[in-house]
Amino acid sequence: MKWTPRGRSANLDDLRGSRAGGFGGALPKMGIGGFIVLLLLSFIFKRDFFALVGGGGDPTAGQTTQSAPVPTTPEEEKLIQYVSVVLDDTQDTWSKIFAKDGQTYRPARLGIFTDAVRSGCGVAESAMGPFYCPADERVYIDLGFYNELRQRFQADGDFAQAYVIAHEIGHHVQHQLGISDKVRQAQEENPDRANEYSVRLELQADCLAGVWAHSTSQRDILDQGDVEEALGAAAAVGDDRIQQQATGGVQPETWTHGSSEQRMHWFQEGFQSGDINRCDTFSAR
Repeated sequence: MKWTPRGRSANLDDLRGSRAGGFGGALPKMGIGGFIVLLLLSFIFKRDFFALVGGGGDPTAGQTTQSAPVPTTPEEEKLIQYVSVVLDDTQDTWSKIFAKDGQTYRPARLGIFTDAVRSGCGVAESAMGPFYCPADERVYIDLGFYNELRQRFQADGDFAQAYVIAHEIGHHVQHQLGISDKVRQAQEENPDRANEYSVRLELQADCLAGVWAHSTSQRDILDQGDVEEALGAAAAVGDDRIQQQATGGVQPETWTHGSSEQRMHWFQEGFQSGDINRCDTFSAR
């Protein structure tokens, strides 16, 4: 992706020099599986299940207590500036899309952290990967995830990194459009299909990431191979591939994000059409 450093985004929060407040430095262990289960239970039963493990679900939980600043290497600072450019570009794009429909886009914030963070959705560790918290309208990412994406999942390239951010901003778009609330209501009314609704929500976020990628193509800021990098990242984090790597088997009924094929398909749908209306994953078979 063609880009020029512009400094850090006004919507970027560097939380690496902070600790999660209220725990005296002792953070409960929570991987991606536990976090998703607690999040789904909180949505379905409208109770704060994070509080049971000390995470809390108060929107103010995203606030942090400052400790010592963390030194940044030139390589890290370059990555932070790239993340800032992608963050601002995705949100500029959605601002224009919303404006065409007579709506006002409310920018999300993005917090970079190390090891663990306390968000409005509870305490999470870097092991769970990047996530969006609707309670404080903030995307969270440990930049070390990009090393894992490259080394563990074999998904390299700057546009693979951009795809991750665009996907999480897609969740913010869903939140603003009321889609996330409808999904939570559907999960509450039909808990047996909670995982299916989660998959459809995630696949729609992939499609919305593709809509943003379409805009970068229209503006001629894509480099050769960028789309392939994004598709490689989408495939790498498919539930089937992750389960196969972890357990040697695949259990579709436990998926929360969709298969590699599904994630690639919906990113391509958004990229090729550039049309948010083509991202109706809930009506698709």
